[in-house]
Amino acid sequence: MKETISVLIPEKEIEKRISELAEEISKDFDGKTITLICILKGGVMFMVDLAKKIKQNVEFDFMDVSSYGNGKESSGNIKINRDLENPIEGKNIIIIEDIIDSGRTLNYLYRYLKDKKPLSLKICTLLDKPERRVFDIHVDYKGFEIPDEFIVGYGLDYAEKYRNLPYIGILKNE
Repeated sequence: MKETISVLIPEKEIEKRISELAEEISKDFDGKTITLICILKGGVMFMVDLAKKIKQNVEFDFMDVSSYGNGKESSGNIKINRDLENPIEGKNIIIIEDIIDSGRTLNYLYRYLKDKKPLSLKICTLLDKPERRVFDIHVDYKGFEIPDEFIVGYGLDYAEKYRNLPYIGILKNE
C-alpha cells in the first residue's frame, strides 16, 4: 500500500496564523508570565514557533500523553508517559496541543491539570477537528479548523513518520 500526502495548509499560512495567535495571547496576558505546557511529541514545533512570537516571559514544561499508539484511531486509553517537572499552582497555564480530535485526551488532561490549581488554564491548538468531537472542549486559541482527514506534518505523525514536513498534509493510503 502506497502512502500519499496532499498539502492542506501550506507553511506560509501556518506561520501567519501562529503570529496572529501569539499576538492574541500576548494581549490577553499582557505583563504576565505564561507557562506553556507542550503535549509531546506533536506539539513541539507549534510551541517553539508560537513561543518565539509571544511578547512576554514564557516558561516551558512538557507532558507526554498517549492514546493512539501506532494507529490512526484513538484507543480511548489515556496514559501519562511523562508528567510535569514543575508545580503549576498559581501560574498562568496554556496547554499547547497539535490537534484536537475526539477531545478524550484533552478532556482528561484539562481536568488533571485543573486539579493542580493553576491561576488560569487555557487551551491552544494548532488544529481543530470538530466533526470528531466526543467531549465538549472549550478551545481558547485555535489555529485552523480542519476536515475529518488523517493529518501529518508540522509535528504530527503517522507511526513516527512525517513530523518534519513544514506543512500540514492529508495522508492517504492507496
